[in-house]
Amino acid sequence: MTRYVDICVIGGGIQGCGVAQAAAAAGYSVVLLEKSGLASATSSRSSKLIHGGLRYLESGQFHLVAESIYERELLIQNAPDLVKRLPFYIPLYKQTSRKPWQIFIGLSLYALLGRLKAVACFRRVPEKDWPTLDGLTEKNLKSVFQYTDAQTDDIKLTRAVMHSASELGAELICPARFKNARYENKQFSVAYEHDNQIQELNCTVLINAGGPWVNQIQKNITPQVKETPVELVQGAHIVIKQPAPKGIYYVESPGDRRAVFIMPWYEHTMIGTTETQFEGDPDTIKPTEHELEYLRNIVEYYFPAYDSEILHSFAGARVLPKSEKSMFNRPRDTVFFTDPQLPGYVALMGGKLTGYRATAQNAMDKIKTFLPEKDTIADTAHIHLKADND
Repeated sequence: MTRYVDICVIGGGIQGCGVAQAAAAAGYSVVLLEKSGLASATSSRSSKLIHGGLRYLESGQFHLVAESIYERELLIQNAPDLVKRLPFYIPLYKQTSRKPWQIFIGLSLYALLGRLKAVACFRRVPEKDWPTLDGLTEKNLKSVFQYTDAQTDDIKLTRAVMHSASELGAELICPARFKNARYENKQFSVAYEHDNQIQELNCTVLINAGGPWVNQIQKNITPQVKETPVELVQGAHIVIKQPAPKGIYYVESPGDRRAVFIMPWYEHTMIGTTETQFEGDPDTIKPTEHELEYLRNIVEYYFPAYDSEILHSFAGARVLPKSEKSMFNRPRDTVFFTDPQLPGYVALMGGKLTGYRATAQNAMDKIKTFLPEKDTIADTAHIHLKADND
C-alpha cells in the first residue's frame, strides 16, 4: 500500500526546509524530497547575509524590509552560533551617485523600521578613524556611515533548519529525484527515484520549492500546470586570498553603480554579487570570466593594497518574476503560485535567505484550508537552531 503524508515538499534549499519545519511544527506529517543535498544549489551560493535589505527601501519595499529586520533578530536570538552581527560600512566618495543626505535618510528609515532599538542605530565614522577601515582607499572619500546587520553560513543554516524539522517529525529523503505527480481524488500521487528505484507516496498538499527548477518540476505534474512567468538571474561571488576584513563594506560599483558587498568569509575576503540574466540548465551555472573580472576590479578599486588573487568562485541562480524593471530593482518578495485545477498545490519562488521562516508561515496559510486541524507542536519563532559542525 502506498504510504500517505499530509504534505510533500520538493526541494531542500532554505525555503523547502523552512516549509518542512513549519509543517512539522504545526503537527502535520511531511516528507521533503531533495535530489542531491541540502542547500546544494542557490541556498549555498548566496551572499551569506542575514539583513533587512537596506537597498530595498529605494524601491519602496518597506514591508519586506520590516519583515526581514524582524526575522534577522529572531535568527540572532535562536541561532547564535550560526548568525553573527557585524558592522556594515557605506563609504561615500566624490563620484558616488548617492549623496550623504540620501544615505542618512535611508539609514534613519532603516532604524525606524528596526523600532529604533540600539542595534538599529547608525553613525558616521569620524575622519580620524578612516585609517582603521581595513585599507579602504581615502582618495576622494567624503563620508563613511556604519550600521549593523548580520552574516551566516547559508549551508549550515539550511541544515540546522532541516535538523529541527526532523526533530519535529519531518522526514528527509535524499537523494530523491522527483519524477512526476498526478492529482486525483483530492490527493497527489508522487513518484520519485530513490536507491535506484521508483517509489511513490500520496499527499494532500504538494509544495514545489524547486527554486530555479520550479517550472521543470511543474511540467511533470498532471493536470498540466501552466509555466510560471519567472526569469533566472545569475549571481556570482569570488573569494580572494586577502585576509578577512573586520566588517562588511557596502560599496557602489564604479562602472554600473550597482551595490556590491566586500565581506569576511572565514579567513578570507568575499565579494559579490553580480546580476546577469541566465538561460539554460541551472545545473550548469558557473561564473563567467566577465563576472570574475567585474568583481575583482571592484575590490581593487576600493582596496588597492589587497591581495586579489581569486581562490575560488561560485554562482547561483535566483528566481525573479518577469518584469520590465532592471534586475537590480525588481521586488525580492517570495512569489506564490497556485492553480485552481490543483487544490493543495503551491509553488514558491524567490524570497530571501533572511525571511525563510516568514515565507514558510505564508505557505502554511495558503494550504491550511486543504488540511485537517492538528495540535501545534512548536512555534517556529522560538525554535533554537543548532550548528552542525560535521
